[in-house]
Amino acid sequence: MSETIAETEGNLKRVLGLPSLVLFGLVYMVPLTVFTTYGIVTETTGGRLSVAYLVTLAAMVFTARSYARMAMAYPVAGSAYTYTQKSFGAPIGFLAGWSLLLDYLFLPMLNYLVIGIYLNAAIPAIPAWAIVLVTIVIVTVLNIVGIVSVDRANFLIIDIQAIFIVVFIVMAFIAISHSGTVDAMAPLRGDGSAGGFDPILAGAAILCLSFLGFDAVSTLSEEAKDPKRTVPRAIMIATVVSGLIFILLSYISQLVYPANQFADVDSGSLEVMTTAGGQFLNSFFTAAYVAGALGSAITSQASVARILFAMGRDGILPRKIFGHVSVRFSTPVYAIGFVSVISLAAVFVDLALLASVVSFGALVAFSVVNLSVIKHYFVDLKHRAGAQLLGSLVLPLIGFVLTLWLWTSLSGTALIVGLIWLAIGFIWLLGVTRGFSRPTPTLDLAE
Repeated sequence: MSETIAETEGNLKRVLGLPSLVLFGLVYMVPLTVFTTYGIVTETTGGRLSVAYLVTLAAMVFTARSYARMAMAYPVAGSAYTYTQKSFGAPIGFLAGWSLLLDYLFLPMLNYLVIGIYLNAAIPAIPAWAIVLVTIVIVTVLNIVGIVSVDRANFLIIDIQAIFIVVFIVMAFIAISHSGTVDAMAPLRGDGSAGGFDPILAGAAILCLSFLGFDAVSTLSEEAKDPKRTVPRAIMIATVVSGLIFILLSYISQLVYPANQFADVDSGSLEVMTTAGGQFLNSFFTAAYVAGALGSAITSQASVARILFAMGRDGILPRKIFGHVSVRFSTPVYAIGFVSVISLAAVFVDLALLASVVSFGALVAFSVVNLSVIKHYFVDLKHRAGAQLLGSLVLPLIGFVLTLWLWTSLSGTALIVGLIWLAIGFIWLLGVTRGFSRPTPTLDLAE
């Protein structure tokens, strides 16, 4: 039997080095995502967007560190699902992975929807639904062909965004130099329309969505070279670099356009682009932003396919479908196809509803991974002496508390949808285990 399986199933290949893993995380987070909620958070914070990003980065670093620690302990595909399963047992691990699916399954869909909206606005003759369908086909083919093709696409997409960022900064400084007196402290001090620190915290809670993606690096552990060293480093580097890019772009943007009133708050970033570089920069921004959304769609689909693969390999999901790896392409083809089918909902789903529930699964995962560090290192391995106490208890506990604080920003709709999703997962678990009369399938760490 084992020989038959070996002949019909492929294996994930270790082909990704540290630069590729960092790029994967950067592309997933999309450096230009700073402009997605630019108008909303600028109004919320009273013109202190860059300060809110600094607060968010500080909060995210603690959770990123917890992911890095767990990736070092368990360098396999599965991310929060694997870490929670090994720390707290298979049932809790399944529910953590199920919650994470809510984030991962919806994020590709969100990217497809945004691409359709932006390109339809630029080329009204092409309907948004057609753009969505074509994009899904392109992304699916890239993911099926293999992770190396995704890696190559990442280089191209990050290059496009890097070029835009350089052009934007240059044109922004030219515009600033022609504007007369510039108050360099204004983006940090704000305009007084929303005083105190509470508005900054409210803005930071919204901005946590900008950092969704550093955790995705851990899903490539079985395709990374020397994963115990490269994956933890890539997680931390991607988080910090993205945060610094967000802070820099938001600071410069507010120097260029020192106001928190917009004709349309949802697209407030377009007013920044027009002020900095006219229609040329506006068009360039649209192209670069769509490229970033395409890159995020590619990487997010790759990540969720590998989460499904890990759960299928365990038998918690149908093994013949989700646990299958193509011999020809060395990728989980059926899992990738399943994600593509789910993403077809982008043709008719409401953007506001979709965006409101994406963070639920991520915040569940962030919480349990912080707790997993405490359970694995502090409780199980008894790392409690000296500096070990700081790394195994204090820092992950801070990350957990900060994550709970971010939960307070979730809308009622997001909480309801998330809890319904959790309930469905629990019912599925009851069915697989026959009411817990059978053990929950566990992850086989043999590579």
